[in-house]
Amino acid sequence: MAKLNVNPTRMQMTMLKNRLKTSERGHKLLKDKQDELMRRFIELVRHNKSLREDVEKELGDSFKDFLLASAVMSPEMLEEAVSFPQQNLTVDIQQKNVMSVNIPVMTFNTGDDEDANIYPYGYAHTSAELDDAILKLNNIMKKLLELAEVEKACQLMADEIEKTRRRVNALEHRTIPDLQETIKYIRMKLDENERATITRLMKVKEIIAKNG
Repeated sequence: MAKLNVNPTRMQMTMLKNRLKTSERGHKLLKDKQDELMRRFIELVRHNKSLREDVEKELGDSFKDFLLASAVMSPEMLEEAVSFPQQNLTVDIQQKNVMSVNIPVMTFNTGDDEDANIYPYGYAHTSAELDDAILKLNNIMKKLLELAEVEKACQLMADEIEKTRRRVNALEHRTIPDLQETIKYIRMKLDENERATITRLMKVKEIIAKNG
């Protein structure tokens, strides 16, 4: 807590009081924002944990099928089977604003290939295990994209929480106490000046009375 370097005048005190009111109002708004950000962040983290567990389980199942497929197919045949996908897949990224945080919204775009076969091979020289692995991977793609979206949102929201926390602390522990201390100092100085003025007036009055 430190006194600001200002002249102890009534005008300065009025200006500082206005700044103090603005700072206190800003502190309350930022504190409310911080609390709401924390609430939403905790919800996102819980959703992220649940989603990651689902994705990891489903990916594990798909990888097991790939392992079985690699056991019954030669590496050359397996590589050739998956080398030429029939679907062209892109990701569209939009943004939505949540508490001043621009969170990505991701969706897959298959364009004109929406009805294309997910299996990039014929069935004559491939195994049923490879079919199962491809199908499971295809089914999990949307969850994978959602997981990426949620994890990025968690990261951005955590950054915003940290920035908001620093601003709240700066107002709470520096700006507002400094303004309060300075206003107290100016008020004390003004009171001293007023008492000094009254004392001088009384002395002048006494001198006038004696000479009268």
